[in-house]
Amino acid sequence: MGTSRKAEALALLGIARRAGAVVKGTDATRRGLRQREVRLMIVAVDGADGQVRKVVPLARAQEVFWTAFGTRAELGSAVGDGPLTAVGVTGASFAKQLKQLIGRD
Repeated sequence: MGTSRKAEALALLGIARRAGAVVKGTDATRRGLRQREVRLMIVAVDGADGQVRKVVPLARAQEVFWTAFGTRAELGSAVGDGPLTAVGVTGASFAKQLKQLIGRD
């Protein structure tokens, strides 16, 4: 993925957060998955294995599209927080746009 597409995807993730269409962190993402609110899950490429193992099987079980994208620092910065291993996108239109930007639609 080109740097500009990555920057655009991270910026869109920030916009989604400001619109209230994001859950931040492993625990919040797990809750969102269980409540069937998450439309797209993003895990950091450098996320701790234990944290990733908490969310990926749940996303698969719920048939939620997920991808590894960005570092913990990049994901956290995009949504106005510290380093994060997982972020859940709850808005369907944001999820669709992010999938297209990340190149995995």
